[in-house]
Amino acid sequence: MREPILQSPLHSFDLSSQARTPDESCGAWANEIPLLGYVSLRGDARDPGFAEATTSALGISLPTEPCSYIIHGGRKVLWLSPDEWMVVMARNAVGPLIANLEAGLDGVRRQLADNSGGYTQVLLQGRNALDVLQHASVYDFAALLPGRVVGTTFGKTSLYVHRTGDGFCLLMRRSFADYIWRYLVRCAAPYGLGIAAVDAAGHAGLGVAA
Repeated sequence: MREPILQSPLHSFDLSSQARTPDESCGAWANEIPLLGYVSLRGDARDPGFAEATTSALGISLPTEPCSYIIHGGRKVLWLSPDEWMVVMARNAVGPLIANLEAGLDGVRRQLADNSGGYTQVLLQGRNALDVLQHASVYDFAALLPGRVVGTTFGKTSLYVHRTGDGFCLLMRRSFADYIWRYLVRCAAPYGLGIAAVDAAGHAGLGVAA
């Protein structure tokens, strides 16, 4: 029996074979940050038991300010709603985190799920990155400050966006990824789109996506 093969949502575009170090030849540079771990966490941040257990497992308190996120210890924690967060990390760190959260939250009302197979991220950078996004959404991305995350439209679907370095990180559901990538390519056509070389942590020549 053949072993299963882990494939990213955008594997069919073979982006890795096209990747190169960003330069000034293109106005926008993008690539998928593939195969990360995504843990969905829900609960009441005002509950001392929930707050203490999550802080212990994550090493930092959950962000409770609307539309904010934090990066700590190789993890990115995004506020999605008053009782929902998404924790993004290396895929091999998901199991230990969930185990620690389950142990600490025993008897505490919560919802915890490994959604690693259901999401991916795209790093978008370059001098025209903002222009590309504005072609795809009604949201004013120029007003998106560092440390803030927004859920908004992208064409006929939706995603979460936050700033990273001098660009943007786009967090999307797996089922939307093909559509969003094709739409992004079309929006970037006037400026030239290059496929940026990124490592597993999302580091590229133009900045960092944690």
